[in-house]
Amino acid sequence: MRREFVALIAGGLFGAGLALSQMINPVRVLGFLDVAAIPAGGWDPTLAFVMAGALAVTLPAFRFVLRQPKPLFEPAFHLPEKTALDMKLLGGSVVFGVGWGLVGLCPGPALAGLALIGQPEYGPKILVFVLAMLAGAAIHAAVMRPRTPEPAAA
Repeated sequence: MRREFVALIAGGLFGAGLALSQMINPVRVLGFLDVAAIPAGGWDPTLAFVMAGALAVTLPAFRFVLRQPKPLFEPAFHLPEKTALDMKLLGGSVVFGVGWGLVGLCPGPALAGLALIGQPEYGPKILVFVLAMLAGAAIHAAVMRPRTPEPAAA
């Protein structure tokens, strides 16, 4: 129960940070991604400052945390074992980047953005994105499900 409570607090803090920095606002994100607007002065560097602030906190914290023998509420750290680049990783990165560039949303901010559902300017777009994201996750789970081998004929 304690683990779930800590996860809820961490998720709430993350969502609050996204809302405070306006990263749940697709217009703000698209303003950052539109590098063609730099010469005209229409580029919005806000997201760069948000990322720099996140890195300034995360990099030293990771160094400290990973020196500990184990996390506070888990028996062991769960770090990625795969380190090689493969087509699944590259393909997923491309799909993520294209989706982010087209609509200015990615999964975390989209879920936090559900708080804006009552605002006609953002709410319907965010809801459609989240529904499409859930549908994509379900399709991925169905397609990538491990298959059991057929029994060998006797």
